Amino acid sequence: MGETGNRHRSKESKILNSGELSRRTLLAAGTATFLTGATATAAHAAEDDVTARLRALEERYDARLGVFAHRLSTGRSVRYRADELFPMCSVFKALAAAAVLRDLDRHGEVLARRIHYTADDLVMPGSDRTKEHLAEGMTIAELADVAITYSDNTAGNLLLRELGGPTAITRFARSLGDRVTRLDRWEPELNTAEPWRRTDTTSPYAVGRTYGRLVLGDALNRRDRELLTHWLLNNTTSVNRFHAGLPKTWTIADKTGSGSYGTANDVGVVWTDAGDPIVLSVLSTMPAQDAVRDDALVADAARAVADTLTRPAGSA
Repeated sequence: MGETGNRHRSKESKILNSGELSRRTLLAAGTATFLTGATATAAHAAEDDVTARLRALEERYDARLGVFAHRLSTGRSVRYRADELFPMCSVFKALAAAAVLRDLDRHGEVLARRIHYTADDLVMPGSDRTKEHLAEGMTIAELADVAITYSDNTAGNLLLRELGGPTAITRFARSLGDRVTRLDRWEPELNTAEPWRRTDTTSPYAVGRTYGRLVLGDALNRRDRELLTHWLLNNTTSVNRFHAGLPKTWTIADKTGSGSYGTANDVGVVWTDAGDPIVLSVLSTMPAQDAVRDDALVADAARAVADTLTRPAGSA
């Protein structure tokens, strides 16, 4: 596996094995309030400090940027267009996997079930992993894995099919207290990302809080939470987004999304060197339908958030 792989496995083991301690720490810090839906009220100065940097990024990249971040141990938050709607795109895939874990699987029997699909089901491009296994099919666990770690579009659709269609994601979000996130269409149509569209959208705050509940809260049982976190930790699609903007020593469990109008998203939970979790959501879109997304925008926004939330309180 090599030194890098072993180091990643060690960090993953540390994160997964620290679950109960983390939950006690979060409760002590008042984080349960955040995870159950109340708007964060602490340390608005942190948001004020970073607003100018995020606005400058919008101007530099000619984009609309939405950011929500919450450092759970301190209660400090960053909010920038945090309640505005943005296209969700493939960020939905982690919610689909979580819904399968919570609502369909009980003892591993659903995860082990093999799904067979045809060439007509393949959504190309963006379905390399399911295409590789066209002959033999894939188990639902394997589909959830590649939907998150490789953002495989066909895998995402097959999970939606098991759940009863895209609106199952909306119902799942509502069950977690998320009144904003909604999914209405399948891959690839859900990625059209028109600025006027309310369907297939979320907000930085809503989706950030939902991811926080899934990874750090009690929305899933321990087994399901650890499996979802494992998939998110092994995501390969954010090399030029969160992984490029955050310190190399941090641990990142995230899911990206991309679409028309230069849409580039990244959402998840990240841990500092000390194992301190930060819920982080960066969503972005551009004015022109054929705009080429710029991953550096997401990386730069994540960097600005990290600089702000790790700076000692009260410092300039």
